[in-house]
Amino acid sequence: MVNQKLVGFEVKRIRADFPILDRETQPGIPVIYLDSTASSQKPIAVIEAMNVFYRRSNANIHRGVHTLAEEATALYEEAREKIAKFINAPAAKQLIYTRNTTESINLVAHTWARANLKSGDMVILTEMEHHSNLVPWQMLKSERGIRLEFITVTEEGLLDLDSYRSLLDQNPKLVSFTHMSNVLGTINPAEEIIRLAHEHGAVTLVDGAQSVPHFGVDVQKLDVDFLAFSAHKMVGPTGIGILYGKQDLLENMPPFLGGGDMIKSVHLQEFVANELPYKFEAGTPAIAEAVGFGAAVDYLTSVGMDAIAAHEHEITEYALERLEEVPGLNVFGPNSQDKGGVAAFTFDDLHPHDIAQILDRDGIAVRAGHHCAQPLHEKFGVRATTRASFYLYNTKEEVDKLIEGLYKVKEVFN
Repeated sequence: MVNQKLVGFEVKRIRADFPILDRETQPGIPVIYLDSTASSQKPIAVIEAMNVFYRRSNANIHRGVHTLAEEATALYEEAREKIAKFINAPAAKQLIYTRNTTESINLVAHTWARANLKSGDMVILTEMEHHSNLVPWQMLKSERGIRLEFITVTEEGLLDLDSYRSLLDQNPKLVSFTHMSNVLGTINPAEEIIRLAHEHGAVTLVDGAQSVPHFGVDVQKLDVDFLAFSAHKMVGPTGIGILYGKQDLLENMPPFLGGGDMIKSVHLQEFVANELPYKFEAGTPAIAEAVGFGAAVDYLTSVGMDAIAAHEHEITEYALERLEEVPGLNVFGPNSQDKGGVAAFTFDDLHPHDIAQILDRDGIAVRAGHHCAQPLHEKFGVRATTRASFYLYNTKEEVDKLIEGLYKVKEVFN
């Protein structure tokens, strides 16, 4: 559950920071962006930070001793420090820059898992996972013969913790789960899941793609072993993400990719890997994107994560109430007390793509499809859903426009 106390949050001021929200998709039709679960919009502060980097300090990092190289290196590492503070990591060197959440999870699967899992070892996942936290483990199953088991999702869209406890009795090696579902919006009890896993000797990995952008996540409080998340879902740029890991785990993992910067020394027949975090960061990284990531963290911190969570809760609660008014519409997932800013729904027997296209005529951007969670849709007996998702810049007026748009959809198909 999120903090519902909303103090001093001025959504009008927030919206002024996001230039794309001034856009009209057609003359007189402003954009209503309800797709932040897929990728958020970017404030001027992030856009300008990357622009200034390219204009003033663009150079490769860690290698050069000239002014531009030293400035670029400092900006890149300062961003890592900011992100570490944002999630309360003990040290910045425990944060590995990756391309996105997907790559972060794959890094764990290719390094820690391949070094520690053998045929028959069990990995616990959940039925609500994004494909990014399914396919890497399915690949390892094919390669190594590991065993995959799943925490059941109830009809209400919550994890069945009794089924989880039963699985824990079978001595899993890893428990990997989403902090917040990108379809159901369910905010899972991560601290309890992690505690129980540790009591049974399992390592934990949390997919934080939908949690870190929306409410405060403290890795030390959670006691999580690995946490993966992406900048582009938290008002930052695309093409960069983070893998946080406990230091002892990261130090004992083999490198992920080979090449420049991940080495301490190289000879014709052998190499010595670099220290943390660099042994996992081969080649020229996304430097400007790291700068933008740091600016995104600065922006979210200035607004306040508690305030963002409270605003989203207020918008989501209102949206769920309004969606209930629409005949023939069924929203998936729990009520607003256990839910983040996501409303995935079916509408009569209409195809989600048709719904999304008609809403787009009024500038309303929603997502249609299985949202990279096909097994979850199969669980609920549907092939696809339409998904509206909310963030710090959305308003109740935009929710009202969504409801108006859905009635128009009904008129078109009637």
